[in-house]
Amino acid sequence: MQQSNSRHELTSKYYSLLEIQEVIEAQSKISLSADVIKKINTGHEFVITKSKQGQHIYGVNTGFGSLCETRILDSEMETLQYNHVISHAVGVGEIVPERISRLTLFIKLLTFRWGSTGISMDVVNRFLDFWNNDAIPTIPKKGSVGASGDLAPLAHMGLPLIGLGSFHYKGKIVDAAEVHKDLGWEPLLLKPKEGLAITNGIQYINANAVDSLLEIGEMVRGADVIASLSAQAFSTSKTFYQALYHTTSYHPERTLIANNLGHLLEGSNHFDLDTCNKSKQDPYSFRCIPQVHGAVRQAYNYACDIVEKECNSVSDNPLFFPEQDEILFGGALHGESTAITLDFLAIALSELAYVSERRTYQLLSGQRGLPDFLVAKFGLNSGLMIAQYTSAALVNENKVMATPASIDTIPTCQLQEDHVSMGATSAYKLQTIRENANYIFAIELLHATQAIEFNKGLKLSKIGQNIFNAFREKVDFLDVDRVISDDINKSLTFYKAERRHWVKDFDVR
Repeated sequence: MQQSNSRHELTSKYYSLLEIQEVIEAQSKISLSADVIKKINTGHEFVITKSKQGQHIYGVNTGFGSLCETRILDSEMETLQYNHVISHAVGVGEIVPERISRLTLFIKLLTFRWGSTGISMDVVNRFLDFWNNDAIPTIPKKGSVGASGDLAPLAHMGLPLIGLGSFHYKGKIVDAAEVHKDLGWEPLLLKPKEGLAITNGIQYINANAVDSLLEIGEMVRGADVIASLSAQAFSTSKTFYQALYHTTSYHPERTLIANNLGHLLEGSNHFDLDTCNKSKQDPYSFRCIPQVHGAVRQAYNYACDIVEKECNSVSDNPLFFPEQDEILFGGALHGESTAITLDFLAIALSELAYVSERRTYQLLSGQRGLPDFLVAKFGLNSGLMIAQYTSAALVNENKVMATPASIDTIPTCQLQEDHVSMGATSAYKLQTIRENANYIFAIELLHATQAIEFNKGLKLSKIGQNIFNAFREKVDFLDVDRVISDDINKSLTFYKAERRHWVKDFDVR
């Protein structure tokens, strides 16, 4: 990816998820404010001073984990940090996308801002060199248990500092030594606490969380748009999204969804057709859209709050407080908050996709004047029958993947680290659910547009008509059987390309 010429000064302010997204996607060159530089220098000088005074300081002059009482000679402190990084680089599996590595690096810089980790400006400046020269350290996907932080992923992120590992560089994965030669860098000599400051923390889990939240934010809003098309195709009533109905609820998210539906369905006559249920008792997958979609928004909003706080907090141990002359030891390296949040989000997104699949099924079911399997000459043609099977298969996988990883722990390090978050597993599972959900929503969109054409008395809302017209430019009406996977993939491409516009234009929030 080409680096931009824009610049961003990293300050001590609280960064929102959207601000993090802006920095990541703008590829701005980063510098540090004078205040941040001062904090980092003060913190590092404090560590160096304390390291010469003889007391045990974990990770500075002692071993790691259960070796915390094993004293290291003063002459060995720099070797200790080098050994720490190389020994903890035990990641396995595929290399994660550059975007995840870039997010991890940026969130690590947010942690360094506090000056409490003991890191020096030499290391921070080299990380900035990486970023500003578009050389982003590679990270293998698996190996973190999410307490003592993301030790393995972050160790791999740190390897290029000492001339090892590899980079995402000029569109390829390139050995660190080659990049160093190309850019004129020399490997750094890590000073007391620096190796531990690099590997400690949950920046890798948080990077995955941010990446998921940014996409899921579009999904939860785009789901209202697709559901509105299905509602028109299925000739639902309009009572379930009326404002008066939702005055009886203390859940503002339900009112928001109802208002969205009112906006998206304005001008449609779907509720006035003969095919509309005379008792206005639509299936729950339609009638309970405000309740189900609203609950998912509640989970999403909660997740945004927690992950933002984690990204802006310090995640390391020990922490140094020069002004108070204190070195404090604790558990700021534990990923439980993010792990539970990711598991909660997995459940929510799985449900959002599941209710989408239920609407898909209803559209195929031969009700409301629609033909069986949404094809005119059914029997000879199977129509969209089997596309729903794919959706069902993906929903099943999502249900399995929604089982929380954070309820499990496997003790590590001779029982010193006897409870871990398993947040990285939570992150991987959510990635799979995201991928599946994209297809499930695209399949509902494919069915909704097909059903609209069979609902002959239907007048679409203005918004619905515009979306329908744009979709038909990409995906043709299904008159006789053809290879449906092609249609699904076209629908997916359309959905991903358009949903950011939907969020901007159609979501009343």
